[in-house]
Amino acid sequence: MIRKLQLTIALSVIIFLPASPSMAEEEKLNVIASFSILGDFAQKVGGDRIELRTLVGPDGDAHVYEPRPSDAIAMASADVILVNGLQLEGFLPRLVEASGTSAMVVEATRDAEILRDPHGGHYHYYGDKAVFHEAPFDPHAWQSVRNAKIYVKNIADAFCKADTEGCDAYKSNATAYRAELTKLDADIQQAVAAIPQDRRVVVVGHNAFRYFENAYGITFLSPQGISTESEASAADLAGVVREIKGKRAAAVFAENISDPRLVEQIASESGLDVGGTLYSDALSAADGPAASYKEMMRHNVNTIRAATKAD
Repeated sequence: MIRKLQLTIALSVIIFLPASPSMAEEEKLNVIASFSILGDFAQKVGGDRIELRTLVGPDGDAHVYEPRPSDAIAMASADVILVNGLQLEGFLPRLVEASGTSAMVVEATRDAEILRDPHGGHYHYYGDKAVFHEAPFDPHAWQSVRNAKIYVKNIADAFCKADTEGCDAYKSNATAYRAELTKLDADIQQAVAAIPQDRRVVVVGHNAFRYFENAYGITFLSPQGISTESEASAADLAGVVREIKGKRAAAVFAENISDPRLVEQIASESGLDVGGTLYSDALSAADGPAASYKEMMRHNVNTIRAATKAD
């Protein structure tokens, strides 16, 4: 009898004990972002209300990413899938289909100011190899901070639609972050204004910076004309070098997602030094100089400014 009473008391205690944090915790919004920059935006807006998985991580190239089976499994249970669109993520349509997901797929570039690609696409370089990615519009819209603010608005709207109870939190986070981006935009403009006008032409491996150029007034040259079929020829390189010298480029930069060998060769042929590494299509690892979008944009403009200062 005593034992039975003890058991009854114990069960009563268990029943009336307050739920543990894990038991009381609300179910989070399950979000997938296609690549690291979009993932950072999502985390800033979603905060602790979302469970985030980013497919293409730090220093990864979304153009050439090969999905894994675990990506399809994760996508199947997602609530929201955030994508850049504009043919950046060539792998995505088949991954969405393979996963059978019913999640909302959101193009974060919707209503952004989109530039048409004058070459109908752009090159990526892997050592001496050139790989062409055909696209009528330039997908690298995040390189303009004004566009980044539109990404953030679209993400907040998507989260509100998927999780109405959390809408106030999402909108509050988005408003605060957009204010930070407004300051970032002004700071970049101020940094570029300090670069002499005749030092505002630079060289990069693939032209992911046309939005930056359009927004802030730095001209980016890139070896767009190099053949996609084989290694870059001496004639190809000579043509690039002539353009660099003709336009009096001030510096050459490597990119975090590309093999630097071609850029190093161009720098050597043109008599310029490699001025550092710019982050174009992906953030750095957490311990790197571009672990967030804001850090990436500040790193890029500061690297350009340091390399183009008057001799």
